[in-house]
Amino acid sequence: MFDKLLIANRGEIACRVIETARKMGLGTVSVYSDADRGARHVEMADEAVNIGSAAPSESYLRGEIIIEAAQSTGA
Repeated sequence: MFDKLLIANRGEIACRVIETARKMGLGTVSVYSDADRGARHVEMADEAVNIGSAAPSESYLRGEIIIEAAQSTGA
């Protein structure tokens, strides 16, 4: 089993995932781009990792960076 979940989404969907993870006793890690700094899902998560600039091609669409975030946080 696992005890920490990385959420590679944003906005309301990420917030709902975080709320559900908490109910299940899981820690949460949110990844975010520079454009999402200070967003609700970033603030709600137990941990947050910046994965790059605002452009999706330089952040959310770079799978290797998201995997690095998961590995570095133990998610």
